[in-house]
Amino acid sequence: IKIASRELDDLPLPKPFREIFVWAPHVEGVHLRFGPVARGGLRWSDRRDDFRTEVLGLVKAQQVKNAVIVPVGSKGGFYPKCLPRTADRDAIQAEAIRAYKTFLSGLLDITDNIAADGAVTHPANVVAYEGDDPYLVVAADKGTATFSDIANGVSADYGFWLGDAFASGGSIGYDHKAMGITARGAWEAVKRHFREIGKDIQTEPFTAVGVGDMSGDVFGNGMLLSKATKLVAAFDHRDIFIDPTPDPAVSWEERNRLFQLPRSSWQDYDKSLISKGGGVFSRSEKSIALTPEMKAVLDVSDDSLDPVGLMRAILKAPAELLYLGGIGTYVKAAAETDAQVGDKGTDALRIDAGDLRVKVVGEGANLGFTQAGRIEFGRGGGRINTDAIDNSAGVDTSDHEVNIKILVGSVVTNGLLPPEERPALLASMTEEVGQKVLAHNYDQTLALTLIQATGAGALEAQQSFMQWLTAKGKLDRKVEGLPNDARIAELIAAGQGLTRPELAVLLAYAKLELSDDIVASAAPEDPFFEET
Repeated sequence: IKIASRELDDLPLPKPFREIFVWAPHVEGVHLRFGPVARGGLRWSDRRDDFRTEVLGLVKAQQVKNAVIVPVGSKGGFYPKCLPRTADRDAIQAEAIRAYKTFLSGLLDITDNIAADGAVTHPANVVAYEGDDPYLVVAADKGTATFSDIANGVSADYGFWLGDAFASGGSIGYDHKAMGITARGAWEAVKRHFREIGKDIQTEPFTAVGVGDMSGDVFGNGMLLSKATKLVAAFDHRDIFIDPTPDPAVSWEERNRLFQLPRSSWQDYDKSLISKGGGVFSRSEKSIALTPEMKAVLDVSDDSLDPVGLMRAILKAPAELLYLGGIGTYVKAAAETDAQVGDKGTDALRIDAGDLRVKVVGEGANLGFTQAGRIEFGRGGGRINTDAIDNSAGVDTSDHEVNIKILVGSVVTNGLLPPEERPALLASMTEEVGQKVLAHNYDQTLALTLIQATGAGALEAQQSFMQWLTAKGKLDRKVEGLPNDARIAELIAAGQGLTRPELAVLLAYAKLELSDDIVASAAPEDPFFEET
């Protein structure tokens, strides 16, 4: 069933444009979207009783992330009800895939299609009370990272007009890890932060600590983007790596070797190449003795620490860059509790923003900081954006892929391009797609810098914009971590402007509002714009 959610009084805010509820004996799921043209991932949920609440929280965040592209946010979640009670991962995966395919079939059963002649057709045996609604695009999310080809297979079975543009990132699409696009986008943000404090990190050596390992997409690609990187410490879910005084050239070569392996961990790092006093340590060890060199680079006085204590010391280290490429929320504001953060897995490791001693943070991964933690770090002089700004290149690349496939698909359908030539044509655009996406990262971070430069002088205008959005029911300042009117008065009196993380949220809302205004105007149908 498809629901016009905004016409219902009792739904919690924010209310989606449309939602689809799918029920079958072995699966239940929901897909929420905030406009006719929307994109976002489908999640394998483990929350039987409140998966809609989970998906609503995710789609709210997706709305802000999608400000960099035209489609607004969407998100789906499905709960497999018949997973086998076994340790057999293959059996569990097979049942999850069965549930996923049924969920997708439910979505497509009540989604319009577009024929070769451009006419919109309604599915058979469906009662439709709305106008045409043929745009449905999905992507990978938690638990469905390898499911894109499965989704596109279902799309093909239905003869859905988007074909393999239905789920981006399939075998005929843009491989984000091979392109290194998410890390390259985040690196544009990192380079700008350093440039604005007078350092070129592509040529001048700088120290870094991080979360992740070289087998990962965001961390692995990110730690190869400058040969001047001196990675002094990092950890992932298995190991802790410390290299107190690395040779940038030697360590880059070894990181690159690990990245090229089919699978690797920090334990595979050639120990003979680690500088004096360093090493690789398992997180399962009870205690780790600290060498004088380790104590110096981390600026601690302890002779030994347990793994949790050592990882916290790495997060607090006086390096220049903290680069986040792994799962987990590691930094919060002092006033927040771990329970408020909602990430039990990293409760023991999490530190307060005031404990950070790095100059710059690069959020290649999602949710590495709480928003209040970002604001606290920024207010204290640290340089940070938001995860939605830093790692937007992934969703941006997927959007390029869908649009290119829609355009190429029409050319194939009309007989102007042989189908067998399509994969090579898509592949030939890989580098150009990457450059266009990176230009967005460059421009978005520049926009933040220009807004930030206006300082307290822009606060009254920004306050008016927030008040206007709030009155329209589009913005909850408390939820988004934006200051109330009393706090703004304090900032004006102190001559302080908003921090970059706050401005990033405001920029996203401004873009979304402009997009809504353009769509609601006559501009999209104006023939003039088809020729410009």
